[in-house]
Amino acid sequence: MRKLLLVAVFLCGFVQISKAQNIAVKTNVLYWGTLAPNAGVEFQVDRKMTLEFFGAYRPWTVWKSDARFWLAQPELRYWFCEPFEGHFVGIHLHGAQYYAFSPDKVFDGYLAGGGITYGYNWILSPHWNLEALIGIGYARLWYKQRPNWPCAKCFSNKTGNYIGPTKLALTISYLF
Repeated sequence: MRKLLLVAVFLCGFVQISKAQNIAVKTNVLYWGTLAPNAGVEFQVDRKMTLEFFGAYRPWTVWKSDARFWLAQPELRYWFCEPFEGHFVGIHLHGAQYYAFSPDKVFDGYLAGGGITYGYNWILSPHWNLEALIGIGYARLWYKQRPNWPCAKCFSNKTGNYIGPTKLALTISYLF
């Protein structure tokens, strides 16, 4: 966590301060629909580029087949018009720790990977924006799998590869 904070402070030194609105604080409405608190901050780093740091944390379970997790997903974006307006493409990384279960199995593990993103940002007012995006990419999974029995101690170490959607967002942003 300390290393991530140092990287963020280092990268903040590259943020341009010539425009009045070059920082956005945001949240993904779709994550809130799954009861996962989340937040992000996006900085303008060049005339047409921004850097976003996004995270989500869900420490509880609600349904019989459910998951607890934390997720970090930084992204570098290129804007076709100007930052925080219109079309953009991006490259994102992701890392997470999860504990997921179904009626018959429990999965306890980690994932890491990356992908590409396409999105569009609508200006709602001088400080508020709405953004929709989708990302496709790869994730490598490392996990322990065991039967979903009380006190089950037998487990097997497994790995997996995932290719497909890695990011989906409908984001509300406030620009500074």
